[in-house]
Formats: sequence, structure tokens, C-alpha cells
Amino acid sequence: MKKGVLLNADVSAVVSRLGHTDQIAICDAGLPIPAATQRIDLALTQGVPTFLQVVGVVTQEMQVESAILAEEIVKHNPQLHHALLAQLTELGQHQGNTISVSYISHSAFKAQTEHSRAVIRSGECSPYANVILCAGVTF
Repeated sequence: MKKGVLLNADVSAVVSRLGHTDQIAICDAGLPIPAATQRIDLALTQGVPTFLQVVGVVTQEMQVESAILAEEIVKHNPQLHHALLAQLTELGQHQGNTISVSYISHSAFKAQTEHSRAVIRSGECSPYANVILCAGVTF
């Protein structure tokens, strides 16, 4: 049995296959997921698990170099935006790097998920609770 924090076999497998600059998306319950992109659905009910919980667990095993957010999160979900930025800052300190954050329109974000190795769906039901994490290297 796996000893680490990340127990979900599908999430663990996709993280282990990531190479430098590969992308993985973590989304709220409503984001449309492209048919050709692997869907890992963790949603159980509204709010379970939360978006930030999923980000926190996934990033314990993933080296993150950068993150992409929909620019709409700044205005429409400022509390979650602030919490996510704090989580990414803390992660960067733990990893020994600075995680760059960029913003694109929500429609461009949805199109960008087509390039993700997988989209992990949380039970989050607040607006624009989505992030694309770009893999870094540990050396």
C-alpha cells in the first residue's frame, strides 16, 4: 500500500507521469472537461472535496513551476483567489522556488485544458475555482 499522502490511484499515476512543463488542471464541479482529456472525478457532493483540499494534496507530490488561472477569479471569487495565491506561495517556499502565476480569460482557460494530461474535478461550487498547474523539475 502507498505510504504517501496521495492515495487516489488515478491522480497518483498522472502525477508520476508528468514531465517538465506538462500540465494538470484542477477544477470546480462545473468546468466543462474536453472529451479527449483524462477526467479524474473526485466530486462527491457540493463542496466535497474542496478545490483547495485537492490542490493541497496534489501539490504535495507534484513539483510546480507555474500556475494558470482564469482572470475572472480576481473579481468573482476574491477570497478563494487570495487563499490559492497564499497556498502557491507557501508551496514555492517549500519547494525552494517561486511559482509564477499567469491569468487568461475563462474561455481561453477552458481551451487550455485540452493540453492538460488530466483534469481533476473537485466538489467545489464557487465561481472560477480552477487552476492549471505546470510541472517543474526537482533538480
